[in-house]
Amino acid sequence: MKTKILKGIILTSIMVILIACNAKKEEKVTVDKDQIKAELQAMETAYADAFNAGKPDDIVYYADDATSFSQNMPPLMGKEAIYTSIKNDISGFTKGHKVSFTVKEVFPSNDGEQVVEIGSYKVVDSTVAVVRSGNYISLFVKKDGKYLCIRDMGASDMPKEEEKETKKQ
Repeated sequence: MKTKILKGIILTSIMVILIACNAKKEEKVTVDKDQIKAELQAMETAYADAFNAGKPDDIVYYADDATSFSQNMPPLMGKEAIYTSIKNDISGFTKGHKVSFTVKEVFPSNDGEQVVEIGSYKVVDSTVAVVRSGNYISLFVKKDGKYLCIRDMGASDMPKEEEKETKKQ
């Protein structure tokens, strides 16, 4: 009789432990890369439209603690420094030129809260001839349901001016 009770207690204890230790399975978040790419392309298009219109205050793109890396200059630390640089770029932008950005690839995290974007940019003149072009990479995080850029880096894919002059000679 004692062995039956002891076996019952042991069996019950094992079942309780197995049930209690059974980890809850998290629901998998399905990340739609095409939807994220479209969302980031809309942001890039809005950025270009505001830049081309000379309205830097309409650019809603960077997080407060963002850092932007450009060629031949120190990193721009913080949203204010980045927007000051954008304002300077706009004021020196040749009239009739237009910038555009194209998202080439996106690499979202498993939960979609972070995304690395790889893209290209192009500046054309009034005849739509390319005067500058290059590539960029940006890291976005989702804050309050919207993506904000926290890091970006761009590089021209055109020869330096001094290289062009050397080749002419």
